[in-house]
Amino acid sequence: MFEKQTKSIFINGEWQELGRTETVYNPATMEAITEIAYGGAEEAEAAIAAADEAFKSWSSLTGRERSKVLYKAYELMVEDADRLATILTSEQGKPFAEAKGEILSGASFLLWYAEEASRAYGEIIPAPAKGKRLLVIPQAIGVVGAITPWNFPSSMITRKLGPALAAGCTVVLKPAGVTPLSAIELVKVFERAGLPKGVINLVTGNSQEIGNAMLTNKKVRLITFTGSTEVGKHLMREGANHVKKLALELGGHAPILVFEDADIEKSTTLALGSKFRNAGQTCICANRLYVHESIAEKFTTRLKEKAEAMKIGNGLEEGTEIGPLINEQAIEKVEEHLNDALTKGAAVITGGSKWDGDLEGNFYKPTIISNVKDDMIIMSEETFGPIIPIQTFNDEDVAIAKANDSDYGLAAYVFTENTSRAVRVSEKLDYGIVGVNDVFPATPEAPFGGIKQSGIGKEGGHYGLEEFMEQKFISLGIDE
Repeated sequence: MFEKQTKSIFINGEWQELGRTETVYNPATMEAITEIAYGGAEEAEAAIAAADEAFKSWSSLTGRERSKVLYKAYELMVEDADRLATILTSEQGKPFAEAKGEILSGASFLLWYAEEASRAYGEIIPAPAKGKRLLVIPQAIGVVGAITPWNFPSSMITRKLGPALAAGCTVVLKPAGVTPLSAIELVKVFERAGLPKGVINLVTGNSQEIGNAMLTNKKVRLITFTGSTEVGKHLMREGANHVKKLALELGGHAPILVFEDADIEKSTTLALGSKFRNAGQTCICANRLYVHESIAEKFTTRLKEKAEAMKIGNGLEEGTEIGPLINEQAIEKVEEHLNDALTKGAAVITGGSKWDGDLEGNFYKPTIISNVKDDMIIMSEETFGPIIPIQTFNDEDVAIAKANDSDYGLAAYVFTENTSRAVRVSEKLDYGIVGVNDVFPATPEAPFGGIKQSGIGKEGGHYGLEEFMEQKFISLGIDE
């Protein structure tokens, strides 16, 4: 199915081949998929120069003109969803159904921003004097450096490209090294959609060299990054040298608060879907469950039954619900968190070990632990794996305080059938996103982003478009 893709660097409308390559592996089978070009500083600088040149013409187009390309790219993604999802599963590991859902979700961001491209409104401010007119006009910020992660290698790209292109920006894209194939295919989608040369440039390869070029080149006016908080802090420190604007979607440590009136059947399904989607490798998945003590036994029993019924395997096999973790380091982190919890008194309800199936990949059984205490690593650090710690509570305020006791503030969830409680608790949770009986809150129409150490800025809605624009104030003196 895959051809050797040494031509995986795209600069100024041309695919380039390099002598330096790296291999992409299927994390379920550990088989080599293909080789891609391994670029660095030289290619990144060339891509930035191309984007800077293309910005002059692309930003001068009307929103309607830019929206035509975005809408066509949306149509092409939807038409090609099965093939794109197969590629995504092969390089990332998630089940095909999840991968196709990601493709369609990613496409929806292109559709939304195709519609928003002509809705970047300015403002006329009432002037303090008759001889003045005060205008505010939005303008594209310029060249954007986009750095995307491996856990959602398709939708994390469109969530950045959609608003950037709609605003009139040009882009240099650096995808994750382990999942570059989805990025390559998306660039080809835009190529088929008629995107002018230089508007999107793709550089695969050395993350440090490419990222440093984005940080130090003054032509790059904004870096949009999704990834770890550690790397986000590095970008903030280095970006300060040029007062470079940053949009950061970083780590999370999402709590779920399950109240005594929660529907057991519905809430266990939601918790399962949140925690074990992509084998727990999502920034908004449940990291801590706080369950009211009056329903804790029933809740845990039902959650255990559902977890044990999940099918583990190759994401391309029909019915697979849990795929592999991305690499051996991910397995080691899960085991580190679990072993720390067990030495401090936690108990395994189900799972707790690697999957002993017939595949070579990094599989881990869906795991649930109880008797969890606050001093366990798993209660403060993001695990990024399929393990759920459960702690009980009997007081609403205590549960909220525990949920808020985190350096992270990306997403939190509330399971309750009481409307007043839903509103009250949502307002008190110190998170950028709160889902009430909903663990899949991301949508193109609404802002997605965290507070505290979970990031800066928003993706989605008109907020996402504004990240890529600057407001220019024009004070106009006129004859009275």
